[in-house]
Amino acid sequence: MSSPPTGTKDESASPTTLRRVVGASFVGNLVEWFDYAVYGYLAVTIASVFFPESSPTAGLLATFGVFALSFIIRPVGGVFWGHFGDKFGRRRALSLSILIMSAATFAIALLPGYAQLGIAAPVLLLLVRMVQGFSAAGEYAGAAAFLFEYAPTKRRGLYTSVVPASTAGGLLCGSLAVTLLTSTLSDEAMSSWGWRIPFLIAGPLGLIGRYIRVKLEDTPEFRALEQRESVAHSPMRETFGRNRRSILVACGVTCLNAVGFYMLLTYMPTYLSTELGMDETSAFVSTTIALVGYIASVFVMGRLSDVVGRARMMFAAGILFALLAVPVFLLLGVSGLVGVTLVQLALGVLLTMNDGTLPSYLAELFPTHVRYSGFAFSFNTANALFGGTAPLVATALIELSGTPVAPAWYLAGAGVVAAGSLLLAARAARSHSAPDSDHHEESVKGSVQ
Repeated sequence: MSSPPTGTKDESASPTTLRRVVGASFVGNLVEWFDYAVYGYLAVTIASVFFPESSPTAGLLATFGVFALSFIIRPVGGVFWGHFGDKFGRRRALSLSILIMSAATFAIALLPGYAQLGIAAPVLLLLVRMVQGFSAAGEYAGAAAFLFEYAPTKRRGLYTSVVPASTAGGLLCGSLAVTLLTSTLSDEAMSSWGWRIPFLIAGPLGLIGRYIRVKLEDTPEFRALEQRESVAHSPMRETFGRNRRSILVACGVTCLNAVGFYMLLTYMPTYLSTELGMDETSAFVSTTIALVGYIASVFVMGRLSDVVGRARMMFAAGILFALLAVPVFLLLGVSGLVGVTLVQLALGVLLTMNDGTLPSYLAELFPTHVRYSGFAFSFNTANALFGGTAPLVATALIELSGTPVAPAWYLAGAGVVAAGSLLLAARAARSHSAPDSDHHEESVKGSVQ
């Protein structure tokens, strides 16, 4: 497959400009994912507010069902934001998506519960969550493309690792907020009004994030496309027409990120409290420490991918999760708070081998004029299939199997899928099937050399 010429990156971007780009991307992405993550951390409380007629397990399944259903819209959002970002610019797309996310999150804080509206309450919750999912579909891919196209060529892994770091930063802020609330408020106060506070914070945070983003110019590569009048007229049509193999590879390698991220960094507090009997405050403290470790190590892994290759890093992560997920989950069941925290920390650091590398790998799979579209559609499709369903599948597996270790098998399977996708991509490269970009050829070969 051949690709139209990509934009020419301006190598003269000043250190000040790069710092502003990194800062804007970090803050904006953090705000979006704080908004999105709070729902997962408050799942038990939300279940009691919106599904009070159900048993605790059924209510939790219903809550995670709403979480999963909100991901159905993600591929649709990926198509919309990919088209918008490739046609009108990355900055415009990111500035609009953060407003939509913050407004939807703020609306959750105002929703009446089941006691006031009956069945209409969870229906409204689902609708607002779907708006959140639509917005989130443009955030990760857009922020990664924005950073990738500004970054020095030999440090793109490091710069794009800001995206998973800021995503985890949003989770960290959400975890800290929920930890503070659960440790200071009674269960009655949390169910009555305390759970609404993190959602209310979304309004002003969203305005701050948008203000920072609109102060930047669009990326040098996108501006070069505009100057040459090479902006794609129909980005998604060109993506599907000329980059089908890249889409399949991208969906496969994103599987581990989707399952690992949502299982280890959003579902884990619920797992620790409901399945292992840990009190909620301790569960959130443990997850908070793991998030700090994740954020610190993700930059290291991103930089390491610049040196040793993207696919090597991601292939190793997939194999390690396939081999270690079940034994490590067994340790969770026999450890105290310190042991659980260390296990979570180890899992988080291991996940960064994949997550710190993934944004630059996916950005390299697609040429500039369809980069946002290809990245957004494949990333969001994988997350719709595997990420949004991860808490629901984990809870259902435990219920069906009767063992709390069941989610580990799902995580191990994700590692197998990701590693297998990289092997298939490498085999395609060796068989002289031309990849979609020179960067892609380097990355897929790196997994087997």
